[in-house]
Amino acid sequence: MLREFTPDDAEVLARVLSDSETMKYYPATIDQNGTQQWIERNLRRYAEDGVGLWAMLLKATGQVIGDCGIIRQHVEGEYLYEIGYHLRRDHWGKGLATEAAIACREWGFANLKVDRLISLIRPENVPSCRVAERNGMTIWKEVDWRGLRHYVYAVERTPPELTKELSSFAR
Repeated sequence: MLREFTPDDAEVLARVLSDSETMKYYPATIDQNGTQQWIERNLRRYAEDGVGLWAMLLKATGQVIGDCGIIRQHVEGEYLYEIGYHLRRDHWGKGLATEAAIACREWGFANLKVDRLISLIRPENVPSCRVAERNGMTIWKEVDWRGLRHYVYAVERTPPELTKELSSFAR
């Protein structure tokens, strides 16, 4: 499940963002204070952009196990909506990041006036590349973003007429 963050989520989210293996492809881990700022930044994004990273909860327990959502990113002179995700390491390999990313893709195309959603991923971050691919994304281009090489994975909105055509083949 995904929901907006609250300030009370900082302690449990810090366990994810401060883990060196989880944050291996980031410039640095994020401590408790940084996690509080992370949540505050997303609260501002909800108000200003209508999107942000959301708390990812385990359905069975309601426990916060990471984040996933959509944020506006400035990439090579244009603003694009990015699906991003971080998952607590003990939940890797269970399809949870993929499930959350797909939910964000569906939400994004249903609620945002965009024809493309992206994910910015370092080329060596193979697990995140796989999540993007399972989310229907392919590499659109490579960019230097924030001083690091990134793949820009993208998925395009399916035009309504193509959706109808494809559904007729399924019958």
